[in-house]
Amino acid sequence: MVAWPGTAGAAGRVVAGRVVVGVSGSLASLAALRAGAEQARRGGRVLVAVMAWEPPEGEALYLRHPDRAWARHWEAAARARLDRAFDEVFGGTPPGVATERRVVRARPGHALCDLATHPDDLLVLGVGPRRHRTTRTHRYVRAHAPCAVLTVRPPTPPRRLRRTLRNLTPQDFTLASR
Repeated sequence: MVAWPGTAGAAGRVVAGRVVVGVSGSLASLAALRAGAEQARRGGRVLVAVMAWEPPEGEALYLRHPDRAWARHWEAAARARLDRAFDEVFGGTPPGVATERRVVRARPGHALCDLATHPDDLLVLGVGPRRHRTTRTHRYVRAHAPCAVLTVRPPTPPRRLRRTLRNLTPQDFTLASR
């Protein structure tokens, strides 16, 4: 018997919804992963981290010239990015949170909405700077998600540091590594 969140399971215990987080490796998605883990910890939920991928040339072209070796390569690269995101945010697995790592071959919005199917689920997305707020994934999720959606911004560096970073050149990084 499958017990949906908020309903009594086979043993009569109440099961909480899941926290589904879209991970791409960007700073915004790393912030979303951290926030999703915190939400999962607070609510006793399972954290489901999702890395969606498609062939770089797109599914239509891939279907005309399929190459299973390249598909395995891109899936492995997506899995490595997901593992790297966990390492960067938590140094491995987040403590005190049950996690699932999923690598899905689909568009990100479709993959996230297909996994967050119950109204008690929480879908967490990272958002970039204000001018890039509405990406195709965000628009799709807002239109199709059957559950609550939490958007998370990455931490903003102080204004003085942003000005300094903006003025750096590639030569500055080579000098710093010596």
